[in-house]
Amino acid sequence: MTTLRSINPTTGQQIAVYPALSLAESGYIIQATHHAFLEWRRTDFSARSNLLRGAAMVLRQKQTEYARLMAREMGKPVAQGRAEIEKCAWACEYYAEHGPRFLASKPVATDASRSFVTFQPLGVVLAVMPWNFPFWQVFRFAAPNLMAGNSAVLKHASNVSQCALAIEKVFRQAGFPESLFRTLLIGADQVPAVLSNPLVKAVTLTGSTPAGKAIAAQAGSLLKKSVLELGGSDPYVVLADADLEETVNTCVAARLINTGQSCIAAKRFIVVNSVRSNFEELFVRKMRDRSMGDPLEEGIDLGPLARHDLRDELHRQVQLSLEAKGRLLLGGAIPVGPGAFYPPTVLTDVKKGSPAFDEELFGPVAAIVPVKDEAEAIQAANDSNFGLGAAVFTRDTVRGERIAAEEIEAGCCFVNTFVKSDPRLPFGGIKESGYGRELAVFGLREFVNIKTIYVK
Repeated sequence: MTTLRSINPTTGQQIAVYPALSLAESGYIIQATHHAFLEWRRTDFSARSNLLRGAAMVLRQKQTEYARLMAREMGKPVAQGRAEIEKCAWACEYYAEHGPRFLASKPVATDASRSFVTFQPLGVVLAVMPWNFPFWQVFRFAAPNLMAGNSAVLKHASNVSQCALAIEKVFRQAGFPESLFRTLLIGADQVPAVLSNPLVKAVTLTGSTPAGKAIAAQAGSLLKKSVLELGGSDPYVVLADADLEETVNTCVAARLINTGQSCIAAKRFIVVNSVRSNFEELFVRKMRDRSMGDPLEEGIDLGPLARHDLRDELHRQVQLSLEAKGRLLLGGAIPVGPGAFYPPTVLTDVKKGSPAFDEELFGPVAAIVPVKDEAEAIQAANDSNFGLGAAVFTRDTVRGERIAAEEIEAGCCFVNTFVKSDPRLPFGGIKESGYGRELAVFGLREFVNIKTIYVK
C-alpha cells in the first residue's frame, strides 16, 4: 500500500504517516464533492462571499498554528509562514468583495431584444499542488473557484499532508458545505485515474514542467480544461544606471524568499559589465549576512530545503555549473549535521549550457550572468525555455517599463522590485512555464462556462 510521509526537514524525523486512499475511496469523495457542487452552484453570490470572509477569519485566528505547521512539515521560517497565511486571508476577502461583480452577467448590444454573457461554474475541479507554499498555492486556486460556484478536490504534495488536511478543515470551520472542498490523500500515481473520472471537469496544476506536460496531455485527450503554472528561471536584469544598493537588497530578498524554493524567485541575475564588480561585492556580502537555522525560531531567514533529495539535486546542479566554467563566490558546500540545509550560494560567469542558466535552481543559489549592454541583457533574459516572471532595474522608469512591457518574454515583469503574486493581478507564465492565469478576474473565469445568451 502506498503511504504518504511527512518528514521534518530540519531534523530528518518522521512526524506523520498516512495510508493513501484507494481508487474506490477517492471515487466516493469525488462523488460527494459533485453532489455538493449541485447545491452550491445555486447559492447566491452574497452567501458565497460571507463564507469566504469566514475562511479569512479562521485563517487569521490560527495564523501562528499554521505557520508552525509549515515550518515543521516543509521548513518554512515561521515569520514567512505567518505572511503566507495573511496572504491567503487577503485572497479570500478579495474574491468575497469583487467576485460578485466579476461574475455578473455582461449585456452585449446586438440585434437581439436582449443578449448577454453569463459565467456558469463547471463542477468539480482537481487541483494538483506543490509543497513550497502549501497554503497559498491552494488558496489562490480555491478562493476564486469556490466563489465561481465550483467544488474542488485537492491532491497536495505527499510531504505536506498535514497542511492539506488543515486546509480542508479551514473551509469546514468557516461553514462551507462539508464536501465542497476535499483533500485526496493519494500519490501521484493516482492522479490520472482521478482526472479520468467523468465527474471531474477541469484540472489546475502548479509544479514541474514534466508534470505539467503529462497533465496537459491527459486533459487534452479528455477535452478537459487545464491551467498550468510550472517552473521558472526568472531573469533579473540590472542595467548600468540602477541604484545598486537598493537593487542588491531587492535581489537578495527575491533569491532567498522561502529559502529560494519559489517558482518566481529570482534565479539569473543578468548584470551589465560596467556595474558587475560592485554588484557582485554587495550581493555576496548581503547573501552572507542572511541567517540559516531552525525555521521554528524567530528571526531566521533561511530554513532547510523541504527534502534531502531536493538538497542533493541542487548541489549536483551547482557542481555541474562549476564544471561548466562558472565561478563560485560564496557557499556551494553541504553543511555538516542534520537537516536538509544548503547555504546561500553565489555563482558568477554563468553561461548558457550550464544548469544554473538552463534549469530551475530550487534553493538559495544565485547565478550571475555578465553582459555588455542592454541589448545583450534582453537577449540573455529571453534565452530560456521558461517564461514565468522577470524584473528590470534602472533609474529610468520609462526605459524600464518599455523593456518590461515590450522586450522581456514572461507572464509578468516588474520594474525596480521583485516579482510577487497579488490577488488583484493575473499570474501565470508562457513557454515551458505553463499557460492560463490564476488570480484577478482572469483567474476567476478560467474554470467557468462563458456562456452566450441571445433572446430574439
